[in-house]
Amino acid sequence: MVLLSLLPPAISFSGYLLPVGCRESLGGGAAVSWPRIFLLNRRLIQTRLCCSTGTSEGIPRVSCLTNPLKNCMVCQKATEPGNKNRRRNTSILIRYASDNGRFNILVDAGKFFYHSALTWFPIFGLRNIDAVIITHSHADAIGGLDDLRDWTNNVQPFIPIYVAKHDFEVMKMTHYYLVDTSVVLEGAAVSELQFNIIKEEPFVVHNLKDALRPDRSSSTHFGLPRALEEVRKIRPKRTLFTGMMHLMDHEKISEDLAKFKKLEGLDLQLSYDGLTVPVNL
Repeated sequence: MVLLSLLPPAISFSGYLLPVGCRESLGGGAAVSWPRIFLLNRRLIQTRLCCSTGTSEGIPRVSCLTNPLKNCMVCQKATEPGNKNRRRNTSILIRYASDNGRFNILVDAGKFFYHSALTWFPIFGLRNIDAVIITHSHADAIGGLDDLRDWTNNVQPFIPIYVAKHDFEVMKMTHYYLVDTSVVLEGAAVSELQFNIIKEEPFVVHNLKDALRPDRSSSTHFGLPRALEEVRKIRPKRTLFTGMMHLMDHEKISEDLAKFKKLEGLDLQLSYDGLTVPVNL
């Protein structure tokens, strides 16, 4: 979904958030999108909130819960309150402060966005959404755009949306009434969104620089072995995996990843819905 890294003043990476879908390792197909690297001004004090860390389906799956065999333990565990196997569509909120104030930048607003916001925004004192960056035009990234009406009707006049041109063309069809509000019936309330087209070059959102790599050959659904290959190349100080499907049990995989610290000197962890990562640059 999103390849997100933090760069300190030095050249080496300080953090790395890598998508893991397990589709590749299972022989399934993989979609293609742009990995993104977010560069923060070193003066910023910033926190990343992993609102959601699942795939396009979310966990638990209804089909697993209704299966008479009850053989999917991950989905069964995900029904327990507070269980870290409960995963909604991958979404990340970057909260940071600068000389110009405090900003909340949301990356993707998918099908489960409102449920994630309902859970985490009150807990972490989040109210405004200063911008939304869309990584691709599938439902797991844009399915929640209509729910932004709660913010534009009651909190703020509009929300800037940053999206690539080819994805914007898709949204003209899937969300035509948000792109062209003139078609909305009088009296109907919809999200007030300000669309900004992303080109294949770095751009800035409230002093947050988003560097797009135009190499579209990168898969959005790395299996864990492939993701580990990338981590070994970059060797970040800390790695957080996101975008896990229901074949990955949080507790078991976390135990396996912890072994890499001693074996290869790699700090590897699974992220989970609601995880916060404070970063001082």
